[in-house]
Amino acid sequence: MFYIRKLKKLDKPTLLVLLGLMILGTVAVDQATSGTNLDGLYKYSLVFFVLFLIPMLLIAMLDYSIFTGAAAYILYGIGLALLLFVMFTGENINGAVRWIRIGGFQLQPSELVKIAAVLVACNLLQKRSGNKLRFLQDLLPIGAVFFVPAFLVMKQPDLGTALVFVAVLPVMLWVGNIRVLHMLLLLASMGLPVGGVCWLYFANYDILATLLKPHQLSRIETFLEPGLDPDKSWHVNNAMNAIGSGQMSGNSGFYVERGYIPYAYSDSIYVVIGEKFGFIGSSILLLFFYLLIFRMLFIARESRELAGSYLVVGLAGMLLFQIFVNIGMHIGLLPLTGISLPFISYGGSSLLANMLSIGLVLSVHVHKDDISIAAETDGLMR
Repeated sequence: MFYIRKLKKLDKPTLLVLLGLMILGTVAVDQATSGTNLDGLYKYSLVFFVLFLIPMLLIAMLDYSIFTGAAAYILYGIGLALLLFVMFTGENINGAVRWIRIGGFQLQPSELVKIAAVLVACNLLQKRSGNKLRFLQDLLPIGAVFFVPAFLVMKQPDLGTALVFVAVLPVMLWVGNIRVLHMLLLLASMGLPVGGVCWLYFANYDILATLLKPHQLSRIETFLEPGLDPDKSWHVNNAMNAIGSGQMSGNSGFYVERGYIPYAYSDSIYVVIGEKFGFIGSSILLLFFYLLIFRMLFIARESRELAGSYLVVGLAGMLLFQIFVNIGMHIGLLPLTGISLPFISYGGSSLLANMLSIGLVLSVHVHKDDISIAAETDGLMR
């Protein structure tokens, strides 16, 4: 009965949006792989979704304060250990070492470490009880929590996931009450490398070539001067042409069906939706994402304590950044990088991490009234 009462407290709008995203993702993966050697891959997406519902609901039933307490450091330590394990014994796929094979499942630990970093940051932030964050005692430790795994992930190499760690940091510090001057300094320190790379590209290309790996330099060149080398811009140009050809309601999928979009079922899944379902399909997808983030922020506002708010905002920032980058890189707004579209791209590890994130958000909503109930009980006993 206890768990039934908690199940009834689950946030219904969030669950409905999650169901909508699951349907869109399954249809998109089917459209991306139909008629190829990966035909039927959408069935695995459905299986993953159903399986991951179990841990998601279990986490929702547990009090989220368990995860933002001492357990956060344990999970974070395990995550760092797995990243080191991957570095030395991980499976190499397409030149990247990011995965650990567990039976028939390829686990990407960096996806789970993102959540662990948010949990540790919540623990550190809640100790300040909403007071202004101090530079040495607060900002540096929290910064280390995100930059250490980001550094390890860059070694894999996986720039996209590493950027997620970097992007979530200012979000959590802002909601944690960082001083405006410190935030400006942080943003400047993040922006200077980007500006420096752009300046070096035009001012001294040779020096930049010695600092970056060839594939990284190629992506920057494709972004800054897409018409310079059509071969290097092939992916991005095809993606934009495919999305544009979808017009209002989509078409048969010329670019997708003829293999002009690499990894259409995973990182480039948005192109499939844009071409096959047009502006209407893309708008529906963006609407679902908007509703998800809106609902998460609503739950954060209603949280019983600061730790719950920090947790939900951090996870919302993580998802929002991934959505923005994945879509932005396929419409020419951002350089191309490997990052999945939450709940839509095919991938077991990313879906597991996203489902666990939603489980934590649901836990904040389920337990938002626990303190007031405890206070009433205590009053009656007195």
